[in-house]
Amino acid sequence: MKKKILVLCTGNSCRSQIAEGYLRHFAGDKAEVYSAGVETHGVNPRTIKTMADDGIDISHHTSNYVDEYSSVDFDFIITVCDSARERCPYFPSNAKIFHQSFPDPAKTIGTEEEISNAFRNVREQIKEYCRSWVNENL
Repeated sequence: MKKKILVLCTGNSCRSQIAEGYLRHFAGDKAEVYSAGVETHGVNPRTIKTMADDGIDISHHTSNYVDEYSSVDFDFIITVCDSARERCPYFPSNAKIFHQSFPDPAKTIGTEEEISNAFRNVREQIKEYCRSWVNENL
């Protein structure tokens, strides 16, 4: 039976989208993976590009509000930023909750190269977290 995983972030535009992409990739048919935000900001185009650069297509992802999934019985909830952890709504389930905060690459100020590097660095941090998480929990 597939496990249901929800990844939560503030705006469901960068970090949670990256995590959803990698969790789907590493979990394969072992899990159904969703992502949402405590707000919705739309999927950041740089997020789509940085994932495509690593061979993961998330161009079809949408930015979803966490309440859309209130009726889903999740096995795992992963918060990927402190704000989402603090604002995480109560889910009437026995979901096991994990938290790992990652920097928000969308807040990077600088040249295009510096911003792209920030997205790549966060992508690599989330990729390694997701790889380990799947190996340890699925």
